[in-house]
Amino acid sequence: MDWVDWARAAFALLATLALVGLAGLGARRLNMLGNARLGGADKRLKVVESLMLDPRRKLIIVQHDEREHLILLSPMGDRVVLANAKLGEGRPS
Repeated sequence: MDWVDWARAAFALLATLALVGLAGLGARRLNMLGNARLGGADKRLKVVESLMLDPRRKLIIVQHDEREHLILLSPMGDRVVLANAKLGEGRPS
């Protein structure tokens, strides 16, 4: 192998690493990484559980501080089914 082949291989490696880095930055910017974050304060709002009822409707449990809210998401609009339930209230023991 002469130096042209080595230069081509090095350029291909650098281009591949650059594309992987750009994909990671794009995923972070579009918030596609979920809860994976480096440092920072804990968030107060999180989705605890979700359940697809059918292709158009979904039930989610959202936790805010020490409260949980049950929300129905659908194309016709979102509805709060249960609001301000204390954390763990209504769960079977």
